Amino acid sequence: MKRTRLYEFHKNSGAKIIEFFGWEMPVEYKGVIDEHIAVRTRAGLFDVSHMGEIMIQGQDALAFVQHLTPNDAARLAPGQVQYTALTTPEGTFVDDMLVYCMGPEKYFLVVNASNVDKDYAWIVDHKKGFAVETENQSDAYSQLALQGPQALAVLQPLTELDLAGMKSFHFAFGKVAGIDTLVSRTGYTGEDGFEIYTLAPNPGVIWEAILEAGSPHDVLPIGLGARDTLRLESKLMLYGNDISDKTTVLEADLKWICKFQKGGFLGKTVLERQLAEGLTRKIAGFELMDKGIPRPHYPVFVEGRKVSDVCSGTFAPFLKKSIGLAYLPIGATALGTEIEIGIRDKKARAKVIPTPFYKREKN
Repeated sequence: MKRTRLYEFHKNSGAKIIEFFGWEMPVEYKGVIDEHIAVRTRAGLFDVSHMGEIMIQGQDALAFVQHLTPNDAARLAPGQVQYTALTTPEGTFVDDMLVYCMGPEKYFLVVNASNVDKDYAWIVDHKKGFAVETENQSDAYSQLALQGPQALAVLQPLTELDLAGMKSFHFAFGKVAGIDTLVSRTGYTGEDGFEIYTLAPNPGVIWEAILEAGSPHDVLPIGLGARDTLRLESKLMLYGNDISDKTTVLEADLKWICKFQKGGFLGKTVLERQLAEGLTRKIAGFELMDKGIPRPHYPVFVEGRKVSDVCSGTFAPFLKKSIGLAYLPIGATALGTEIEIGIRDKKARAKVIPTPFYKREKN
């Protein structure tokens, strides 16, 4: 079992620790609902050091990233970030990830904790013919995420970086609490916020400084439980639940990351054919009309026939209703379509609703 460099801080804070893909991670501190509301209304601090970081550099770095991913990395200038995917030749997911452009020949990939080894092996297996060097730097990095409407006010006093001037999906290098970092205006909660990467052996200095600076704002440390409910309210995909090597990028309602005009990429031919022929199924959001909570793997019925299982589902703490995601036959994805969710020995009525379920108000 791996531990992040912040493990002792979580333990001393009374966090409930669970096993998460080979890591001992905090699932909650004060409770999932309190932590969820803190992020939506104030700010919360996450340890996401279990995430993976992979460096690609060399004269063919851009061409290689373009080959691996459907989004157009050529649009990135140094200091910009892009959401994209590692795709298979079938147009399905090896993973979803962020690509950071550090320079014309240097790209930094941030991948899911559960997929680090698999992703890196995939990247290495596909670099033949490209003049690139790859390095899995995951064990060297610690990553913190400060998320919520007060994130800017809390973090700015700790750094000389102009955070207010940093646009969404941009990043810069600078010190936070005296520690060298990369700070990006990104996150996995649907709120404004920042992700902080550091190679320093003592990221606890940053952790403690943020919580101290955030004390007047009642900033809380946040566990994996609230991270999951926050990302679901905002319809941010979770690999293994909502996307996998069995679901295509188009079926996952992520057509916007497919830039077909950019040239070739893994899976392009299949995705173009699927686009031309039309989808037979697609992920959709639903809200329960009856009482109950739609947990992952619960059966989904359309007109009495089982069509799939719930991908992600929960009682949404901020929205105060039960929501979920499921792959539905294309004819059942229209807004207002009624479906049923099997909860224990009963079928609960649900209806397809717009997503994201929650969208923050931008100033």
